[in-house]
Formats: sequence, C-alpha cells, structure tokens
Amino acid sequence: MKTLKKLTMGIGLVALGLSASAQTRNWGCDDEVMQATLESVSLYQEDVKQWKASKDNRYLEDAYPYWKTIVANCPRQSKNLYINGPNILKVMIANAATQEEKNAYIDELMAMYDTRIAQYGEAATYTAKKAMELEGLLGNEGLKRYYALYAEAVRIGGEDLEAGYLVKYMEATINYVRAGFAEPTLVVDNYDVASDLLEDELQKNAEDSVKAATIRGYIAGVEAAFSPYASCDQLVEIYGKKFEADPENVELLKKITGIMTRKRCTDQELFFRATENLYRLEPTPATALNMGQMCLQKKQYSDAISYLNDAVKGVAEKDKYKAHLFLGYAYFGQKSFSAARTAFNNAAEADRTKGEPYRMIATLYASSASSASEDNINGRSVYWAAVDALNRSKSVDPSEENVAACNEAIGKYSAHFPTKSDAFMAGLENGKSYTVPGWISVTTTIRTR
Repeated sequence: MKTLKKLTMGIGLVALGLSASAQTRNWGCDDEVMQATLESVSLYQEDVKQWKASKDNRYLEDAYPYWKTIVANCPRQSKNLYINGPNILKVMIANAATQEEKNAYIDELMAMYDTRIAQYGEAATYTAKKAMELEGLLGNEGLKRYYALYAEAVRIGGEDLEAGYLVKYMEATINYVRAGFAEPTLVVDNYDVASDLLEDELQKNAEDSVKAATIRGYIAGVEAAFSPYASCDQLVEIYGKKFEADPENVELLKKITGIMTRKRCTDQELFFRATENLYRLEPTPATALNMGQMCLQKKQYSDAISYLNDAVKGVAEKDKYKAHLFLGYAYFGQKSFSAARTAFNNAAEADRTKGEPYRMIATLYASSASSASEDNINGRSVYWAAVDALNRSKSVDPSEENVAACNEAIGKYSAHFPTKSDAFMAGLENGKSYTVPGWISVTTTIRTR
C-alpha cells in the first residue's frame, strides 16, 4: 500500500499544485501552510480511494495521520474531510489497544465535528450527530454526555433540526431520567418541545404525502417513547405538587395546561385549577382557548362558545385547529349542527392533515335523520353524506388510528342505507346524484344495501 502511494503521490502533487493558488482562500490556511500540506492531501486521498475500491480498513488506518494533518492545518480543504473522518476514526477506535487510547480517538471524533461546525455551520445537525456517535460508541456510559448534546441540538436548532433526531432526543431524555439524573418532569417538558416541533414540521409538509408519512412515523416514535409517562394520573402526580407549591407561576401553569391538553387529561381537577389561574393571570387568546376547553369538558357549552370565539380570532396559527375543533364540539353540545359543521370545516382548513373534523361532520349528519325526512326514506339519506365525510377523512389522514375509526363508522352507517325496494318506492335510483334535504343540503350519491 505504501509503495502504491509513493508511485501516485508525484502525479497528485502536481495536480494539486496547479490549482493551489486558486484554492488558498478556501482551504482555511495561508499559502505557505497549504503548500506544506499538499503531500498529506495526496496521500490521504489515495488511501481513501483504495479503501472505497477494496473496503479494506487498513487503508483508513494509513490515511489517519495524513487526514489529521489536513484537518489541523487546512480545515476547509474539503467537506469530504468530515464525511470520511468518522469512518477513519471509527477504525482507529475499534483498533485501539487501551481504553485510554480509545477515549482519545472518541474525543478526536467529537472535536472533528466541532471543527466542521466552525468551518461550515449547521450546528444543530452536527451537534445531534455528535450525540448519536457518542450514544453508539459509549452506550449508557456516555449517557450524560450524549443527552446534553441532544438537548443542545434541540435548543439551538428548533425547527431547523431534522425531525428524526427528535425521537432520539426523547429516548435519551427517558434514559436520563431512568438513570436518576433528573426528575420525571423533564420527560414531560421535553415531550412538549419535541411534539410541538414535529407538529410544526407536519404542517409545513402537509402537501407532500411521503414527507408527511415519515413525520407521522417520527410522531409515533415520540408518542411511544413518552407513553410510560402519559397517563393522566401520572401527569397529576408529576405536576400536582409543583402546582400546590407555586399555583401562580405562569410558566408552570402553561406547562400543565399544555401537556394535559395534548394528552386529553382535561377532565382532571388539576387542569381546571391551572386553567382558571392562567386565564386570571394572563388573559390572552391562548388562555381563552384553555378556558373554552375547560368549559367544554364541564359541558358548559355557552361559556365554551364565548371563550372559543375569542380564541379563534387571535390564537397562534398552530393552535387554530384546536380552537375551531373545540368550538365545533361546543356547538354540537348545544345541538347547533350547522354552526358546528362550519367550525369543523374551519378546523379542517386550519390543518389539512387531520381527519377528526370530517369524522365529526359525519357524526353530525348521522345525528340528523329527523331533519331530512323529506327524502321519503325516513331521513336515511343523511347516511350517504356521513359516509362521504368519512371517506374524505381517510383521504386526508391515512393514519392507522383514523382509518380504523372511519371504517368502523362506515360499516355502522352503511347498514342504515335504504334497501333497493325502499329506494325504488321513493323514486330514487342507485348511483344517481342526490341533494340531502334540511340543514345538511349537500350533494351526494344514492346508495342501497
């Protein structure tokens, strides 16, 4: 291998030298240092070329000293330094003779990513990569270090961090808490952060079915990681004492109401008390949304409608879906079906990835047979419209849970379709277009059973 490198090095140095002056400013070093580094570049590139052709890791061992020299002296020579670097260093780690030597190479791998960030940016992504590398190399022994890196990546990256890392962040959080390094509230707090970021990402990619499906998979991963901490009783246990100790801490109240809303624990006394305190201390569209949800849970529909109408006028874009959805439920509770449908349609418009609004519209229709008695089939035309809404729900939200719920309802409602003889007696022909009478007044297709 050494002989081959010496034979090709001269040609490589000539090629490098011809373009040296043009590349000086890009290599991250001055002309003198660059000239002194050219031999290392040639030898490193030849070793990597041979490794790619043969997959013989001995070439990476040979490349290591040259690669190290280039990174130390001319860190912008090429981004490939940071693509090949982990492969080189992992070979050195695997072949280390002692634990001390292994640790030194691991530290060098971490430093390499720091250099890459300093030269090319993308701090959040490569901080998360550092975390993944440490997790893979050290396992539980590196838990404190790799959890801190995941947390830093989320802190500095936010919406710019690749969604897949948020699942790793949650898994690391749970391992960190289980190891006794933090209280269980950290799991809940970090779940809240990860879920918000993933929901925002889903909203941004709603029109791309492939990306949306991938993000839904990440959301499922975060939910699965969080599930051991997700029961309402556990949330009350985690946050109840904190609330009693500091019941007017606005940030704490936001955490309590936020997580209990997300996990559908809005029938808990802790949620009621936290919501009331938060609205009293900070009356905003967001807290009006919480008050509306609380009143909805208590079946105080008029109050819920009042709060939720305030909320939909000024709540943040990411919360408009919930505000309209809850408003629909409140109108439904009052049996104001037309107003409920409008609210559910607004919810569907606010988040085009959600199937629940259309499922609820189907429920509204199925509850309204008496309003469509003019169809001469005892109002059963409402079930055609209900099944249409359920099929729409499945088309916008193909998640397993939503599809299962829709299919169950379709089976139930289809059983109420008129028989062929009933349709014939009413002058209705299977497959023809039909407008459902009454407040529903939507065009559908005649179907029989």
